[in-house]
Amino acid sequence: MRLPPFAAVYFDCDSTLSSIEGVDELLEFVDPALRADIAALTLQAMNGTLPLAEVYETRLRRLAPTRDQLDRIGALYVSRLVPHAREVVEALQHLGKQVGICSGGLLVPVQHVARELGIPMANVHAVPLVFDAQGRYLDFDRASPLWQNGGKNVVLRALPATHRPVVFVGDGATDLETQGTADLFIGFGGVAVRPVVRDRAEVFFATPTLAPVLRHVLTGHEQATLATLVQFRPLLSAANA
Repeated sequence: MRLPPFAAVYFDCDSTLSSIEGVDELLEFVDPALRADIAALTLQAMNGTLPLAEVYETRLRRLAPTRDQLDRIGALYVSRLVPHAREVVEALQHLGKQVGICSGGLLVPVQHVARELGIPMANVHAVPLVFDAQGRYLDFDRASPLWQNGGKNVVLRALPATHRPVVFVGDGATDLETQGTADLFIGFGGVAVRPVVRDRAEVFFATPTLAPVLRHVLTGHEQATLATLVQFRPLLSAANA
């Protein structure tokens, strides 16, 4: 396990930066008969008991989300940000660190979160969808590595040298796969505790807030720098509680 300082911190989106799972919210737009089947597939993928690629293609084919639905999910992501997500990103950026999102979720709603948090779009990685002229679903971008197991490792390996050493923070089995590729993996169980992540992560915490990330990714000097600024003091108190 590498110790700080780190140049960058990348986060998963669903159940990490936001307290919802976007695919679960898309179930509201489909026939109730499909909901249980798709929810079960999602749970198996999150727990690592079914290959992500198998789940991904099946879910999207059956959900067929529209562009308008994705914008609605993006707004919901933003309304359900995890406590201190915004402040953690602000603190990291204040210290000159790169902050990004790497998600197996869908690009349009994940971009809503990035805009809300002030994360550069160049640091946002998720799966684009292809729509027709009326905004109806046609397919997903199969060139993206993020719809398959190991995809987040592909993204991390391709990051600029200025983003290393890098920390990855996430809740699920596909996030855990970054352990060993990221210089530090932090499992977050504040929304949902995945036993495989809890048991295998180098670092794991399950507070309702993301604030403790700072305790693991910052040096003492960096924390002291933040402590000189009144706007970050409550965040540091939550981080070290």
